[in-house]
Amino acid sequence: MYFTDRGIEELEQRRGEESVSLGWLAAQLRFFVDQNPEFETAVERLATHLARLDDDIDD
Repeated sequence: MYFTDRGIEELEQRRGEESVSLGWLAAQLRFFVDQNPEFETAVERLATHLARLDDDIDD
């Protein structure tokens, strides 16, 4: 198990039943990076990965 799995599991347990828009998620990611600029690269990679998920299926 990766260390980050704990945070992902907590997110799923606490908020797994909620529905959010991608616009809301984008705003939260921007807010997080504004508060934690050292994570800008990781958040950018995650956002790019999520944006391109369907591209992998077409290949």
